[in-house]
Amino acid sequence: MKDDEVLLETKRFRVVRKTHETPSGQSVVRETVEHAGAVVILPLLAKERLCLIRNYRYAVEETLVELPAGTLETGESPLETAHRELIEETGYRAARIEPIHAFYASPGILTEQMHLFVATDLTPGEQQLETGEQIQRLEVSWAQAMEMVRQREIKDAKTLVGLLFYDQYLRQ
Repeated sequence: MKDDEVLLETKRFRVVRKTHETPSGQSVVRETVEHAGAVVILPLLAKERLCLIRNYRYAVEETLVELPAGTLETGESPLETAHRELIEETGYRAARIEPIHAFYASPGILTEQMHLFVATDLTPGEQQLETGEQIQRLEVSWAQAMEMVRQREIKDAKTLVGLLFYDQYLRQ
């Protein structure tokens, strides 16, 4: 079996060509994007209120409505990343952040695992945006968030997963 061939390496990911052997003994070549993983945070302000963000995404040249999220840094646990990203993108600090699910964004080509958390007992503060980020807080009721899903105003997959999973299985 041939060594992995790195096709592209960036700060956040790398593209690798790998040769795999199937159970029947055939060799197949696949290109994958290797990514350290990320967190998604569902910040609950009150029983029926939450904090979303409006986030300009350069890749699609659009401002999307999303849950706060961010990439794991080297040596940082998903929980540490969740606390950091919540403060950076919303300004809120959470007394409690609990994991509720983990999922793959696009496992056909991407290794990124997304860790979904719910944040409660929030204290407001100032955002600490990274250079180039264009993010505004968007505080809405749960009903408004679900209407945004129904009206297809929310197009971001991690946000859809987070809102719908929480709504279906954890919201009381």
